[in-house]
Amino acid sequence: MNALETIHVSKEYANKCVLDDVNIAVPAGSVFGLLGPNGAGKTTLIRIINQITAPDRGQVLFMQKPLHPEDAYRMGYLPEERGLYRKMEVGEQALYLARLKGMSRHEAMEKLKHWFVKFEIQSWWNKKLEELSKGMQQKVQFITTVVHNPELLILDEPFSGFDPINAQLIAEEILAMKEKGCTIVLSTHNMSSVESLCDHIALINKASVVLSGRVRDIKKQYATHTFEIGFKGSLLSFSNAAWGGFELLTHRPEDDMIFAVIKLMNNNTISSLLAILVNHVEICHLREVVPGMNEIFLRAVREREWSGNMASSHTE
Repeated sequence: MNALETIHVSKEYANKCVLDDVNIAVPAGSVFGLLGPNGAGKTTLIRIINQITAPDRGQVLFMQKPLHPEDAYRMGYLPEERGLYRKMEVGEQALYLARLKGMSRHEAMEKLKHWFVKFEIQSWWNKKLEELSKGMQQKVQFITTVVHNPELLILDEPFSGFDPINAQLIAEEILAMKEKGCTIVLSTHNMSSVESLCDHIALINKASVVLSGRVRDIKKQYATHTFEIGFKGSLLSFSNAAWGGFELLTHRPEDDMIFAVIKLMNNNTISSLLAILVNHVEICHLREVVPGMNEIFLRAVREREWSGNMASSHTE
């Protein structure tokens, strides 16, 4: 089941199209990466999902039903531009925001105490927000976003302002919430967090979705048939053994081995190549060189622009 769907969603501002027929489907209980450069339309899409603004065309489904104002109580939203009140005390502010999500004072206090202890920030309760560092403020903002146990959690650049240790803490909490059944939409430029956290992604560029699907399927789709092979023996023997079956891209000696990066050619498989190589060198290491999400994004954008240019040239 999909927890969230956008169906043919379009939006314009001052005659500029910022979302053009956007269709995404976010499976329930998954971490869904919403990726793209600044100005691609991600923030506008998030604002539509949060009902801050409305689409010009199309609709949003939440738990397979049209989005309703009451659904706001079932969502949590961490905006990129944080919105806490600097002059208020941390505890008072956290309690106020929890009550806005429909929690009773007693329930809010219990849940906030749990989170403050978990994040080791009990001593901050009576401090004003302006007394805290940016990273500390981020922790408070995260807590106020998740304290009501949302069914859908939308995080816009959640790792901004965090040091590596606290970024890892937040990443672990995101995965823990996923395990409990929460659906998370993660908008970020941090491709390493996408690799480690996301099950599905949508890449948005110039108002349109250029690529979407399960991360592992997309990586398979954009595989380059490139492998790193570590072996003992002669590089010349290695090259001659499978001449014509692969292209040698790079090689380097390391300890008593040679590591070669090769690209398969002529419809060869890695199994057939290894079957030849084992008679000439000792194979000690094998790893497929999988393209990262940043490389995949650049390739997808180039392919989209190329197909668009080709379509334009045929209509002229």
